[in-house]
Amino acid sequence: MTTVPAQAHRQVNAYTELMSRVRQEGLLERKPRTYARRAAFLGTGFALALIAMLALGQTWWQLLVAAAFGVLFTQTAFLSHDGAHRQIFASGPKNEWASRILGNLVVGLSYGWWMRKHTRHHANPNKVDADEDIRPSVLLFTPEDVERRTGLKRWLTARQGWLFFPLLTLEGINLHVGAVRTVIGDRDLKHRRTEAALLALRLIGWPVLVCSVLGLGLGAAFLGVQLAVFGVYMGASFAPNHKGMPLVPRDTRIDFLSRQVLTSRNIRGGRWVDWLMGGLNLQIEHHLFPSMPSSSLRRAQPLVRAYCAEQGVPYTEAGLLESYVIVVRHLNRVGLGDRDPFACPFVVVNRTG
Repeated sequence: MTTVPAQAHRQVNAYTELMSRVRQEGLLERKPRTYARRAAFLGTGFALALIAMLALGQTWWQLLVAAAFGVLFTQTAFLSHDGAHRQIFASGPKNEWASRILGNLVVGLSYGWWMRKHTRHHANPNKVDADEDIRPSVLLFTPEDVERRTGLKRWLTARQGWLFFPLLTLEGINLHVGAVRTVIGDRDLKHRRTEAALLALRLIGWPVLVCSVLGLGLGAAFLGVQLAVFGVYMGASFAPNHKGMPLVPRDTRIDFLSRQVLTSRNIRGGRWVDWLMGGLNLQIEHHLFPSMPSSSLRRAQPLVRAYCAEQGVPYTEAGLLESYVIVVRHLNRVGLGDRDPFACPFVVVNRTG
């Protein structure tokens, strides 16, 4: 008969105890009215931006309206993200359809693609070969991948931190392309035809509307600014959460509490940062309790921080600008082949203890 080590029991019990405390505070209860207000606020914002676009006519001031749409699309993506985590409604299907409609029809992202990718990320954040967010792409996150690059690609990789924010201006296009590839190529995608129809309405209808109002030249500039703002805003909201935090080796097993806390970074700030980042600034609490409404994460933070101190689990926080400096430096160090950033505290303790 196989026995479970006492340490493993303690680790499981640690998270169970924290979950119990969170439940007692009522922090996992859904808040549909709060989300209704967010949806109403976004709806009003879209209406005002559309009125401004129609009223201003042929003027370069339209580029400010384009930037506003970039912000509104990103904020809608945050709302879709919460629905995908079942934070809005008690009903799973209601959350699923809310997220699918918001993601595909409004933002232009595939709900199915996002769920598959994001679910794997939450299960194994920053784990090599398990977390798709750190798999090789334009940017590299492990020295092994860096060593495989040569010539101009290696030169660019060595400076990938400096290139990070300029590259984000293209992230909006990349997300739309990824959505289209998913609905075309993944025949097992749930509600594939519905996603395809919603995406077609968004990705064809929106450019047609813009160009019919502004003309091809100004319309193209409008769409370029909107996509750039959307890409930078999305990337700048998600990148500080895990980039520059320890990577977990592919063959290492870590208990849930330690895995989620050690690989995540919170961004300090008040309610305005909560709004700016859609609650993603409280990444530790979000990863520990994915279904917790984002508006409850702020209340959960002191409880989680104190509990991590009790358990001796490092709890990482940084300012917003500070986090961007960390991300840029980290990416540059990785691009130069530096292995130091990959030492996971939990792994080091267990190997040397």
